[in-house]
Order: sequence, then structure tokens, then C-alpha cells
Amino acid sequence: MKPITKVDVARGICWVEAPEANLYMLCGCPADSIKHLMKRGLVVPAEDNGVPFETGPNTILLSDVLLQNGQFSNMAEFPVLQMLYRQGMIIPNHPRNTGEKPRLIGHRDQVTAQMRYIYRGNYGLHNEQELIEAGASPEQARAMIRMKLSFAFGKIRHSDEFLDTLFIEGQEVEIKNGVTIRRLQVNVFEIRFKGHSVTVDLNLAPLERYESPYPLGYHQIRREYFSVVHSGNGDGWDVNRPSMSSILMFQGKIYLIDAGPSIENSLISLGIGINEIEGIFHTHSHDDHFAGLASLIRADRRLKYYATPLVRVSVSKKLAALLSIDEQNFAHYFEVHDLAYDAWNNIEGLEVKPQFSPHPVETSIFQFRTLWEDGYRSYAHFADIVALSVLKDMVTDDPEKPGVSQQMYDEVSRTYLTRTDVKKIDCGGGMIHGQAEDFTDDESGKIIISHMARDLTDHEKEIGSGAPFGATEVLIPACQDYILRVAFHFLRSHLPTAPLHQLRMLLNNDTALLNPESIILKAGAKPTDLYLVLTGNVEVIDAEANLRSQVYAGTLIGEQPCLHDQGSTRTYRATSFVQALKIPTELFSRFVEINHLREDLDRLRIYRNFLEKTRLFSESIGQATQNRITQAMGSENYARGHDFRHADGRMLYLIKSGSITCKLGEIHAETLKPGDFFGEESAIFDTSSIFTFIAAEETECYLIPGGLLRDAPIVRWKLFEAFERRMQLLSKMDDENDSVFNWRNEYALDVPEMDAQHIKLFELGEKFSEASLNGDATAAQREERLDALISLSIEHFANEEAMLRQVGFQHRREHQARHESLIRQVHAEKERLAAHEFRMDEGFNSFFKDWIVRHILIEDRKYAAFLKNQAQSYII
Repeated sequence: MKPITKVDVARGICWVEAPEANLYMLCGCPADSIKHLMKRGLVVPAEDNGVPFETGPNTILLSDVLLQNGQFSNMAEFPVLQMLYRQGMIIPNHPRNTGEKPRLIGHRDQVTAQMRYIYRGNYGLHNEQELIEAGASPEQARAMIRMKLSFAFGKIRHSDEFLDTLFIEGQEVEIKNGVTIRRLQVNVFEIRFKGHSVTVDLNLAPLERYESPYPLGYHQIRREYFSVVHSGNGDGWDVNRPSMSSILMFQGKIYLIDAGPSIENSLISLGIGINEIEGIFHTHSHDDHFAGLASLIRADRRLKYYATPLVRVSVSKKLAALLSIDEQNFAHYFEVHDLAYDAWNNIEGLEVKPQFSPHPVETSIFQFRTLWEDGYRSYAHFADIVALSVLKDMVTDDPEKPGVSQQMYDEVSRTYLTRTDVKKIDCGGGMIHGQAEDFTDDESGKIIISHMARDLTDHEKEIGSGAPFGATEVLIPACQDYILRVAFHFLRSHLPTAPLHQLRMLLNNDTALLNPESIILKAGAKPTDLYLVLTGNVEVIDAEANLRSQVYAGTLIGEQPCLHDQGSTRTYRATSFVQALKIPTELFSRFVEINHLREDLDRLRIYRNFLEKTRLFSESIGQATQNRITQAMGSENYARGHDFRHADGRMLYLIKSGSITCKLGEIHAETLKPGDFFGEESAIFDTSSIFTFIAAEETECYLIPGGLLRDAPIVRWKLFEAFERRMQLLSKMDDENDSVFNWRNEYALDVPEMDAQHIKLFELGEKFSEASLNGDATAAQREERLDALISLSIEHFANEEAMLRQVGFQHRREHQARHESLIRQVHAEKERLAAHEFRMDEGFNSFFKDWIVRHILIEDRKYAAFLKNQAQSYII
């Protein structure tokens, strides 16, 4: 038997073990990775001296990149919880608690982000000040911290107290007991032990997706007036069902209640496209209710986000930690609607009351109701709750001790037993979940027991019902067809100049129900009918061009082949149940001719065809959004040598033909070709570029107003990725010069006082670098130079904030928060230095770039652009 072996578990996930070295490593940890290990028998129940536990990993190798094909690659919260609690590695007196900590290894940026995200996942808002800033009163904040401390066994601990880390940088490093690892290329690693090696590749192919651990089949869901679809009844460990969640339908609109792992698979199974979702009601930030947010931020519009301020802030901090972005960016990806606790919040006739539920992180349970003929019809969604016996043991009269008051216990127990028509409850048990027995006397019309992986006991079956995936509770049936309303909206957005009576004519056609996996229109075929997709998901395939993408509700399939009497260039295939308005091609052709629309539709077709071939617009863009973009697009031709430094800062430039040279000063950075874009810094992110863009030849560009793209999260995210990539180009240039502390004239903000202080920061950074790399320098000398760097930074940040107050910069508070975060990080580096853990390596270079260089190039350029636009000056 080889001393080291590898098992391919699922796409992007594998298992490496070297038993002699006591290494059991999960490689790649997207959402539900622990469930894949369970299904493959790599995590199994076991026993040690009569104490039950689970086997499993003791090390996790993270992906070098956080996102692949729109999905999070690193979500280590549940694998870490499995190691700590289900394996017993943190449980006092457990035979598996040997003092060894679970370990995260990988790229420094990803390891650091995971440590912050796991910390937020454990505790949410971790001190009274954060709770107060999120809207709690001082009394409430104190009570919540007492409760959190009780769940945390008396102490809130930073991630490094229960997790070890190892950064994989330039050289081969030892994982443990002689097992070594080195990076061969991005996301490809060689792991060696005793002369044997295995290669681990965590990359997904361009069209690949992470797999769901369970099949869900296909379901046809009717849009009701007020109903609840059960989209998950399991917990974070259930290998057969999605985590506890529901889909609420009201007046034909679709709302999610929580977003767990593999949510895209659940929606496809239910015949729901992401762009059909109106919004999400969010209970809390644990991954089995949170992990699906990655899919939702890739919609073509901001989904409405409904939560209490405490939950919203807790979630935004965790998401920001995971993505390594500022938490203020949350509002760029979701349309935030804060809900008041213990009050009926009216959302266009749907009333929702969030109420407090004791949990380690900020958690709300929800009651929903709407008025009907005999009063209100109501639904309650109670995830996550606590067993009342556990909460009772936390009651203490001593306000200085961890625990809860008798008043909190009484209020929670009354809330749990509120009568509703249908109530879905968490009965997962244990320290932080509920138990069915607490609802024995509940007078609700129907109780659904949820949030567990095991079968119900006979006693639980007497208390509540189960609910298979896709089962629907119809509280108020629909007496109208909401699909027709959707169809009219899509036709109006696609054909805005057509008379209303003509649109109603098109609307007066049959609605077809298309089965999953059926071909709607085959490549080469001339359509006899057009299909306006109203619900569900459709994939577009061009095997010859190696193209596959998804289209959603609002897409009109067969329009161009119909107008030009030609065969389709692509195949359209249903991936779920699809409802579509079926319009005869002859009728549509006559409609276009009568209303003189051919020229406009041809122009939009040219634009749309080009957009669909670009990386920026190739996925998740509904046709309604495409239409808004194409209707506002224009084009311009530029001669060779044209300098775009004075280009319209409101526009994103998308290259149609020709090429653009991107330069930093006189240094060539990259060449942009057709399909590439530039100008996102000012058009989207309110800053200015340090790069210069020059036409390398005669070039034609499409110009797209940035305002149209700001509220399209999928586009904004891709623009952000491109923005980050250009910053990485800068890093590579600095690496070639063997220093990150090079001041370039292009960094200047044209704010003399600030530029002078920035130059001084670079000089001090260079001196600290020299002391750190100099083997003769003492620890005291290195600490002295780091102190000088910290002192100047604090002084500079204070001067900057004073200036921003005086000129009325609108994002001053966010800028100040970023300063505070940077200072906290640099003090942590100082502690590493004092503990002799500091190394002047790739890791510190990365940190310094984030601390000083990136802050100047991104954040500071925002106020520089503001000052330029306002024609203001400031003298310190």
C-alpha cells in the first residue's frame, strides 16, 4: 500500500490521506463538501472507548481562488464544525481531543479570509459596540452578549485559538510529519510523502459546476396567491435533502426564505429561474442558510433583501469577510429593506413579523400573514430556534454571568407557541437547535418538523408532519393566472414602441408547458413558433463553438430565425419545467412589419449577439435587462493613437473591433481585444484609473452608460474581478523590480499634501523592508521602523479624514471605517513581529499592498475624483 493516496470525490473536491503521518486532508471545500465525503464513506460513524464520534479530515486545502464559474470555492465553516464537534477535536475530555487543532492551508489571502469568515460564522456580531452600531440598545446589546457567551461556554474565541494555519507560498512546505506540499500552478498542488506523490487539481473547467450531493428530480410549481413551497427540510449534515428553507409565493411573486448550499439546483428542480425571484427573507448567517447568497449576487438585478438590521449587519460582515471586500458593498448586490422587530412590516400586502430567537449568531424567526375573507391566513418559519430545556438551563439572575434572564426565557417560549395556520419548526436538537416536544401543545393548524437529517420518532410524528421537497401548502389559492401578467411585462420590455393593443394580440396565444430536458428549438431548424420563456430555465448549446449558457424568463426563443427565415444557429433545451408563451412565427412576422419594428429589432439583435459572446454579458443576463442595455448603447470609432484619458467617465467602453493598449506610464501592461472592456473605474466604482488606454489601431467601441450596470450584480461582480485583475498586473510589475515599495508618478492624486504623505509612507515601508531582509538587523530595529510606519499612517489617516469632513465627501464614513480596519491589521502584524512569527515574505508584501498601495490606488482615488469634480482645494 502506498504511503499517500488520493481519492477523487466530486468536481473540485478530492481526498488525500497519509495514515502513517496522521494526515487526512479535504482538498477543496465548496458548499456541501462534507456531505460529499459522507456519501463517499470518507466520513463515517465510529466509537472510541464507548464514546461515539465521526471520522473525517484534520486538514483542509483551500482553493487559490474564491470563485469559480459563479460559485464559492471555499466555504470551510461546516467542515471545520465537523472536525471540532462531530469528530470531538474541541470537546473537553473527548478521546479524540488530543490537543491537535484542525488546520487550514493554502494561499495566504484565502486562509486569512476563511479565518475571518469562520469567526463571523461562529459569533456574528461579537461585542456590544457592534450590536449597538447595528441598532440594538445598550441593554439589548448587553443581554445578547451574555447569551452568546453562554452558547460559547463563557468565552468568544478568535479562530486561531481553535484552528492552525499554513500558507503555501513560493517554496515547498511541510504540512505535518514529513508530508510536504508545493504549488505547481494556480490551484494545482503536488503533495509528497516518503518518495511518493499525488497531484491535486482544484480547477473547474470553464463550463463545470460544483455538484449537488443529492438528486432532486423535477417539479412543476403553480404560482398561487399565497402559498409555501418546501424547498428544504434537512440540516447542514443531511446527505439526502437541502437544508431547511422555504419559498413563499404571494400574488404570483416569489420570495426565498433563506438561501442554503446548492440553491441553484433546488431552483432548477422547482422550475424557478434566479431572475424570477423578487427577494429573500433572511433568518441568520450560518452557512446552511447563507451559502446560496453567492448565486443570488449573480442575478442581473439586485434582489430585495429583507432582514432585521442585526441580521443584515451580521450577514454583510460575514459575506465581506468571505469575499475580502468592504461590508458597505452589500448594498451594491442586494436592495436592502430593514425589518422592524416585533412589528408587522407591510410589503405590498404581505405582512411579516420578525422576532428574536436565541442563537450563537443574530437570528430572527418569521411570521407571515395576509388578509383574506375570514381574517388572516398565516405561515411561520422558525429557523433556527433553541430547545426550551437548553434555554432554561441558561437562566440566571446574575447580570454579570453568561446566560439569559427569566424575562427573555418567558418571551421566547410564548413566541414559539404563537398560533398560525402553518408553522415550520427547527427540531434539530442539541445545544443550538429546537426540539419537537416544546410544540406538543401548539394550537397551530399544521406543524412541519424540519432541520434534521434523521427520521422522525413516533412521538415527533404525533406532534408534526413531514414535507417532501417540492410539496406546497396553499394558504390562499390563485383565482387568476399570474403568468399572463409576467408575459405582458416581458413583451412590453422587449417591444417598448409597439401599441398596447398589438401586444395584447400577441398575448392572446397559448401557454405551453415544456418538459425538462426537451429541445425547444434545434440548431439548423426553422421555427414554426416563437417561445417567450415565462418560468424556468433553458440552456443554449453550440457544441461546435464549445458554447453553453443559460437563459431565463423573458427570453424570446426563435425571434431572429423567424424574422430572417433561416435556421437557428443554436440549440435551446429546457433544464427544468418551462412555461412559455407560444407565438406563431407568421403572426409575429406580420406584427413586426405592421409596426415597422424590423430595423430596431435587427439593431438590437446585432448588439445582443455581440454582448452574448463577451465574458461580461455571457451568462445570467435576462433578455429584459439585455434590452435595456442594448437600447441605450451607442458606438464610436477611434483613430490609431487616440488617448482615452479624457473619455466620458460615465461610460463603459466595450471593444467591438481593433485593439487598445493598456499602459502604466511608459510600461505596457496588456493589450485589450474585441470583447474586452475598460473605463469601469469611473463608470462603476467612482474612482479613476492609474492606467492609460490608447488605441493601438483604428478601433470601434460600444459605449454603455455605467448607470445601467451598477444595479446588475452579475455584471458588477465581473467588473470588480477585472478591476482586481488590473491591480494584480501592477503587483507583477512591482515584483519584477524586487520591491513592492516603488512609488510611481501615476499613483499621485494631484492633492499635494496627501501625495507628499503617501511618498513618505513608501519611504518608511522601504526602510522597514530593508531592516526585515537584513539578517544583521535586530528585532528592536525592525519594530522601531514598523512603529514609525504605523505612527505616520495614523497621522496621515487623521489628516485625510479631517480633509474629507471639510469638503463634504459623501463616502467619508466608509473611508474612515477602512482606515480603522487597516490600522487593526497592521497592529496584528506588529504582534506577529513581537512573537517572532513575522517574516518579510510574499505574505507581508501582499498585506502591505492591501494596506497602503491598494488603499491609495482604489479608496483614495475616489475622493481625488470627487475633489476634481467639485473643483475644490484643501490646505492642511
